[in-house]
Amino acid sequence: MEILGYILIGAYSLALGYITVYCLLQLNLLYYYKKYHRSPQPLAEWEALDNIPFVTVQLPIYNEMYVVPRLIDCIVELEYPREKLEIQILDDSTDETVNIAKEKVEEYIAKGFDIVHVHRKDRQGYKAGALKEATVKAKGEFIAIFDADFLPRKNFLMRTIPQFKNNKVGVVQTRWEHINEDYSVLTKLQALQLNVHFRIEQIGRKGANCMLQFNGTAGVWRKRTILDAGGWEADTLTEDLDLSYRAQLKGWEIIYLEDLSSPAELPAEMNGLKSQQYRWMKGGAETARKMLPTVWNSNLSLFQKIHATGHLLSSGVFVFIFMAGVFSVPLVFLINMYGMEYGYMGYFLIGLVSVVAVYFVANVESEHKYPSPSNNETYFRRFVKFIILFPIFLSLSMGLSLHNTVAVIQGYIGKQSPFVRTPKFNIRSIKDSFKNQKYFDGKLSWTTIFEGLMAIYFLGGLLMGIYLETTLFIVFHGMLMVGFGTIFYFSLRHIR
Repeated sequence: MEILGYILIGAYSLALGYITVYCLLQLNLLYYYKKYHRSPQPLAEWEALDNIPFVTVQLPIYNEMYVVPRLIDCIVELEYPREKLEIQILDDSTDETVNIAKEKVEEYIAKGFDIVHVHRKDRQGYKAGALKEATVKAKGEFIAIFDADFLPRKNFLMRTIPQFKNNKVGVVQTRWEHINEDYSVLTKLQALQLNVHFRIEQIGRKGANCMLQFNGTAGVWRKRTILDAGGWEADTLTEDLDLSYRAQLKGWEIIYLEDLSSPAELPAEMNGLKSQQYRWMKGGAETARKMLPTVWNSNLSLFQKIHATGHLLSSGVFVFIFMAGVFSVPLVFLINMYGMEYGYMGYFLIGLVSVVAVYFVANVESEHKYPSPSNNETYFRRFVKFIILFPIFLSLSMGLSLHNTVAVIQGYIGKQSPFVRTPKFNIRSIKDSFKNQKYFDGKLSWTTIFEGLMAIYFLGGLLMGIYLETTLFIVFHGMLMVGFGTIFYFSLRHIR
């Protein structure tokens, strides 16, 4: 039994080690984020051009009846010469969205816009397939892409297109802004996480001269870059990450505009969030499986290869979070029984300190220095909000670890699954509601059942720790219990 205890401690320590390395890589990106902002690179500005480039805007949609009207209304308001702008509605819908989009397109055709409604009935290749087919027909030298939940600012093209004056630039990505961040605790927590990627990670990678990412929407591609990199491919659920790496390995550069935000709607209910997380986690694992051999056989520096590996394997951190949680419960009993040494585990706290620093800078300091246009909160208010939300965020991230672990493992082993889009309901303020809307399938998944069982499992670990007076895991098990219990509760509540 004692040998089993040391095996469990070894597995638990391995999981903590992986998590710590991941956190230290994040801290390294924070360092380069700070370094970049000490000497930011000047960006190209719009000038009067004799030869204004033609731009195609692509809007891939699938069953988005609640948001597609506002999307099209927003896109036609973009500030750009109308004779140099084409709009493609790439509609794979199977519901009322088809007629809603078609009527909107006919309305704007009558007003003189170059806009077309392309309806596919087979969804071959999902979003990647729709983009691949449309890119061949696109008239534009540059292609801007927006998902159905985005509402780009009028000056989007006027700010992004000038960056392509550098012939090496293949992609320009903008920062996501959250129009319904204050709708609920769930949306606040999503914003907390996304701000790390769009504040720290993207700028940190840019400052460290590492591989950046096109985020699937709110960005512009040079059409020649897409074709040169091999085009859109549907063999992963994150076709954006896949093409980003293939393009950069071909020598193209990605420009990230932190000060140009593109407003978008966050998922307002739990199962929509879980479907989004599943797609991102599994797609990230699929892309890692596909691209890591190419990365390590490339001419990138060792530093760039390490960060690219950390980036592509980032979804795998949930596997080790789940491992650490599961193995920690029997350790409560075994440590107490055999008096095993565990003081060295304190060294892993450096990972927690690192992630606190990264999230603090992204959500408090950065938002204060470089605020979003719609966010005018004071520094003190952001600080207090962070202190309250961050522990909740950690707890719910742990609660999602089972769901995300399943997605990651399926990605690594190559299990195929369809592209499941995240439904949006035109939620912009606390007055709006997603209740009684369509797009709820009413099915209870086996992962949701196991999330409820995991909450009970960690409650048992918590009570055992209190009874045996083994305090090492009490806070950890309490957060896991709350995290899994909350995910289970809202998954059931939002099932319809």
